[in-house]
Amino acid sequence: MSVPIEDYALIGDCETAALVSKNGSIDWLCFPRFDSPACFAALLGAEDNGFWSLSPSGENVRVTRRYRNDTLILETEFQTETGTAVLIDFMPLRDGTSDLMRIVEGKSGTVAFDMELNLRFDYGRTVPWVTHGEDGGITAIAGPNRLTLNCAVPLEGRGLSTVGSFQVAAGESQIFTLTWSPSHMPQPAQRQVEYALPDTEEFWQSFAAACPKVGRWTEQVKRSLITLKALTYMPTGGIVAAATTSLPEKIGGPRNWDYRYCWLRDATLTLLALMKLGYYEEASAWRNWLLRAVAGAPAQMQIMYGVAGERNLLEWQVPWLSGYEGSTPVRIGNAAAEQVQLDVYGEVADAMLQARKGGLPPHHRERELAAAILPFLEKIWVEPDEGIWEVRGQRQHFTYSKVMAWVAFDRAVQIAEADGEPEAAARWRTLADHIHAEVCEKAFDPELGCFVQAYGSKALDASLLHLGMVGFIPPDDPRYVATVEAIERKLLRDGLLLRYETQEVDDGLPPGEGAFLACSFWLVDALGMIGRRDDALRLFERLFDICNDVGLLAEEYDPAARRMLGNFPQAFSHVGLINSALNLARLEGPADQRSA
Repeated sequence: MSVPIEDYALIGDCETAALVSKNGSIDWLCFPRFDSPACFAALLGAEDNGFWSLSPSGENVRVTRRYRNDTLILETEFQTETGTAVLIDFMPLRDGTSDLMRIVEGKSGTVAFDMELNLRFDYGRTVPWVTHGEDGGITAIAGPNRLTLNCAVPLEGRGLSTVGSFQVAAGESQIFTLTWSPSHMPQPAQRQVEYALPDTEEFWQSFAAACPKVGRWTEQVKRSLITLKALTYMPTGGIVAAATTSLPEKIGGPRNWDYRYCWLRDATLTLLALMKLGYYEEASAWRNWLLRAVAGAPAQMQIMYGVAGERNLLEWQVPWLSGYEGSTPVRIGNAAAEQVQLDVYGEVADAMLQARKGGLPPHHRERELAAAILPFLEKIWVEPDEGIWEVRGQRQHFTYSKVMAWVAFDRAVQIAEADGEPEAAARWRTLADHIHAEVCEKAFDPELGCFVQAYGSKALDASLLHLGMVGFIPPDDPRYVATVEAIERKLLRDGLLLRYETQEVDDGLPPGEGAFLACSFWLVDALGMIGRRDDALRLFERLFDICNDVGLLAEEYDPAARRMLGNFPQAFSHVGLINSALNLARLEGPADQRSA
């Protein structure tokens, strides 16, 4: 039986990340980047696909865990029949080396521990050549990769694993450091934990200390903010959607995608979350990543890119991994990068406007980008696309895509007016008004009394909640109020929101998935905007309670099975939490600013 997704915690160094289970096993880790091939892939297969376990030897173990105050340093406490010990897991920021450090500290009595290290490069397939060092520890090499484990515990080989046993009494500790390095380079010097641990603690606490009060939700907002920072590739400022690939949206189903990339559609909401909390350095780095990534011919603009702006995200399937709880296929790369999704042009334009409103200094590439993208979008907005949900069925005229095309030209108008360019403003306003009229004519169903997912469709879609939030229609417009209420009636499951009903919409895949947590946060915002604050608060508290014991959220949640689904932790879920908390706690939140 796989470990439940919610039983994992995240550690990372702002270049890659690992998932640690409650029982002290690291079952997912990619070195040296988020999107590199995993060296621990048991999360998506079996123990033979790689893991690193540090856990008490006996049974009847009581486990509690927490992050050290305002950090990404994980502390897992094991209480056994003979004593208590704490496992401290963290990854220091890089200083010439890429390290994962684990410290076992005795707190009371004596606790016996077992360690098992099963290294498998290339997503759990490649067995490395392991050598034992004269001063203890091991070095494992396979092709370009080298991992070195330094520790004082005697180690031995058992089959294709490395194992060791030890005890810690009160006041004693054992330190384990796993270091990645290119196999053709000299072995890096070992970092000292007595410096790395306080440096890591100081980094995260300094980052979190800048977070302002957000009502009674301040601590969870901080945790979500730390999670966003942990999912940021620090060298470039790109923010990955999640630390994992192929965690299923339905157990046993094929809706398993690689989320270790950066999506353009996350841009505006992420910028607003960062700027509203005062994190302008991170917001600027994200904006600058965005402008670099989309540079080039507008016809070649993608919906997502690699952490450094890479475009080739070729999707392939991993036949040797059995999938999380048998959910196949396991996918590496993402073919959706090659789709046509018109909404991303609106996202880029909105991000540029919100960056200005938020106080970020202008970027020289903004005008160049607008001059290239807007004439191109003028030609293609009339075409069908795959839409925000990246359907793998037939292209449609999705309402949200058309609305976001309107957003692109509406924001262009605002920027042109601010820059003293009345002719450009008039041109883009005429086009925006034309799109607006078409959407109101073709996407509003008089029989249902609300907007629908696509032209001619009867299906509802959670993305329609954005019509009021992006300013397409006022929040008090009866059509928007009716749309919000219809989405509630049709898509709510145990108080949480589906994206759409997969059994009613041909998206090219078998039906069935969990409630999409970001959509549920959008509903919080929409309810607040139409004057139903009490309902918004109740839904937000329901979502708040779904966070796991260390404050993390996945992409989706199964209300019936009461478990998380999808990739983990999910940046979009945590962005939604931050923005909803701000919308509820402040007179002008991100939703008010964006809809103005």
